[in-house]
Amino acid sequence: MSLAHALLDVRPLRSSPAFRRLLIGRTVSLLGSFMTTVTVMFQVWDTTRSTAWSGAVGLAQALPMAAFGLFAGAWVDRADRRRVYLLATVGQAVCSLLLAVQGFDGHVPVAVLLALVAAQSSFGALGAPAAGVFVPRLLPKEQVAAGLALNQITGQAMMLLGPAVAGVLLGRLGIGTCYLLDSLSFGLSFYGAFGLPALPPEGERSRPGLRGVLDGLRFLTGHRAVRGALLTDLAATVLSFPVSLFPLVNAERFGGDPGTLGLFLSALAVGGLLASAFSGAVTRLGRPGPVMLCASAGWGAALVLFGLTTGPWTGLGLLTLAGAADTLAVVSRSTIVQTRTPDALLGRVTAAEQIVGQAGPNLGNLRGGLVAGWTSGATALVSGGLLCLAAVAAGGGYGRGLNLLSPSRHHSSTAGHEP
Repeated sequence: MSLAHALLDVRPLRSSPAFRRLLIGRTVSLLGSFMTTVTVMFQVWDTTRSTAWSGAVGLAQALPMAAFGLFAGAWVDRADRRRVYLLATVGQAVCSLLLAVQGFDGHVPVAVLLALVAAQSSFGALGAPAAGVFVPRLLPKEQVAAGLALNQITGQAMMLLGPAVAGVLLGRLGIGTCYLLDSLSFGLSFYGAFGLPALPPEGERSRPGLRGVLDGLRFLTGHRAVRGALLTDLAATVLSFPVSLFPLVNAERFGGDPGTLGLFLSALAVGGLLASAFSGAVTRLGRPGPVMLCASAGWGAALVLFGLTTGPWTGLGLLTLAGAADTLAVVSRSTIVQTRTPDALLGRVTAAEQIVGQAGPNLGNLRGGLVAGWTSGATALVSGGLLCLAAVAAGGGYGRGLNLLSPSRHHSSTAGHEP
């Protein structure tokens, strides 16, 4: 296999100008969003000096996604997805602008700040399922995985860059300017989607309200491959997500050095970037199910070994491997969802995928913290990784679906449950 074949597949950038514009707009908008995440945390802590209020920031971001996500997906499956995405983008920009206003004012109660964060997250819960149809509608089916890998690598890069930029700007220009820059970043995201054609659902439109949500849940429970992909991802993150354990493991094994702790967090992102950069062989393979199972097993195994190691550099290497495995699992999961879900249901299924992506790590951090409180950080890591491996082994049976899945197997827009 040549090096060119292994590198990130950039064919979508050449074959679809519309996808290219969307990717540029999404990347700039993500940079602004990560800046806002850091700025909100800084402002809340600076205002309250309370860990409880700081924890409430994550709650304000996660609750709207969990509460409105599936209903937003049902609406998306009844409407022009392009128009819904534009509406959501404008809503998020307005929320960022209001955050900037209160940031320049400097005397707004923290509850108002969190209400604006929750409102912005609500618009994000609407925009995410709408955006979920763009890649499979704009790219040939054999390039969907490559398009998702491009989304992943730009997201990882902005996750590294955004907090660093925010740290510099907060010290020099203040919190209001950071929020203002985020609001302006949505302009490019809006531009990227504005030139798209109308994208109504292909096939039968969603029924309104709860009935539409239940139709989506029936598809999820009845389609072996999609169900298996989401359950495997949820099990891997709930059982073994390690971030909440890093401070304790750092104190137990590596002397509590804050520099080492920061490197632990960076190592996961670096692994993700490397995996995305060399994802071409995987995305061209056309076998997302086996890739997801192997990547999820690699994630669990790397965390078991990280829990056992006593050397900081070995630990960083293992976390880099874990980050790479996680990225490949995410790309494969999204490929399964977007190539095996009928277009008429894709908004609801994408919303469920977003909820899994939000809830899994949060629940995993909670599980890890509880187990570590009863035992130790290393025990929580090792037990979580072993449970992840057991779940992946069971996940191979969710699917012949996952084991045999190839995106070249066509689905019709009216497909129901997979036998």
